[in-house]
Amino acid sequence: MTADPRAVVERVYRDERRRVLATLIRLLGGFEAAEEALHDAFAAAAERWPVEGVPANPHAWLVSAGRFRTIDRWRRQARLRAALPDLAILAASVQEAVDRETFDRETIGDDELRLIFTCCHPMLAADARVALTLREVGGLTTEEIARAYLARTPTIAQRIVRAKTAIRETGVPYAVPERAEWPQRLESVLRVIYLIFNEGYVATGGPSLIRHDLAAEAIRLGHLLAGLVDEPEVQGLLALMLLHEARRATRVDAAGDLVLLEDQRRERWDRGAIDAAQHLIDRALTQRRAGPYLLQAAIASLHARAPDFAATDWVQIVALYDVLLRLDPSPVIALNRVAALGMRDGPAAGLAALEAVLADGRLDGYHLAHAVAADLHRRLGASDQAAAAYRRALALTRQPAERRFLERRLAALDEAQRKQSS
Repeated sequence: MTADPRAVVERVYRDERRRVLATLIRLLGGFEAAEEALHDAFAAAAERWPVEGVPANPHAWLVSAGRFRTIDRWRRQARLRAALPDLAILAASVQEAVDRETFDRETIGDDELRLIFTCCHPMLAADARVALTLREVGGLTTEEIARAYLARTPTIAQRIVRAKTAIRETGVPYAVPERAEWPQRLESVLRVIYLIFNEGYVATGGPSLIRHDLAAEAIRLGHLLAGLVDEPEVQGLLALMLLHEARRATRVDAAGDLVLLEDQRRERWDRGAIDAAQHLIDRALTQRRAGPYLLQAAIASLHARAPDFAATDWVQIVALYDVLLRLDPSPVIALNRVAALGMRDGPAAGLAALEAVLADGRLDGYHLAHAVAADLHRRLGASDQAAAAYRRALALTRQPAERRFLERRLAALDEAQRKQSS
């Protein structure tokens, strides 16, 4: 049966728009023109594919359509008449590229990596680099980026606008830099890929907990980067993503509801991905330089290799978090350590550590901080405190699967209290 062209357009938009945009940015030389060209290209596809059929190479078709429509629009603008000779050369190069079918997977990957390195130019402020790349490469909304940063949406929007303006005004080249320049940008590049994966692993919004398209895209970029540079942190990040992705099939049930790590069916975990990740970790450790991503991968590996939840090596996990906190003293890492400490030493010890983590207020608006507090209180039998913390977490999350989980926990507490009072 022939696929519905309209459904194909929707699927291609979901799967290919980031790659098409990356190529258009390189070809057209700017974000605004490329974003308009992307819109034009998919509008043309929605109009023509149902009549003419889906092209053999949708990516090449979309790039060509977006670029030609942009050229036509520029031609119609009187203020750019002086540029017509250049535009004719530009149009000719497009047709030549399409004729040679040069838009293969390697080219697509190069375009995305080129865009990531452009967005992560050291001339830009560090927070602006990551926000811009998440928006343009990851396809995250400004609201999703703000939640990832625990920041206000207008603040993130301003960072993105300023970064685009700086790139345009200073003429930052759309290119993968020389190897000597990589150290200045690699940290930001890794952070971007990690945050893209995180949004796929636990979506901050939308109907589903998991956005497989984003997770798969981050892993693909991780493989691409690992093939270009032999760095422990690159291998560590790829291993970390593979270990989390190995559990994807067990993280939600048939209804789309959240399944906690302790309740997941480990026989359904992807052992091939786990073995590949462990190979990357072992290879990275031979270089005797452990950074935050490699340490997180080592922690995830301990979870993956435990035969069941009860056998988890919490002693070693807490020890690794201690080292990780010295390298990356972020409040989220500290919160993760609290959860592990609560498993190693009990909920009372976890609550004492959590109080110190929450003291500076940086996690006040982070729903998982209140969910951790609720679970520790629940395990101690402090139902009132647990319920209050669950309600606070519930007020802070818009993710439907997480909301349903928190609501079930609240209902269970209410039921237990009713039984005790009857």
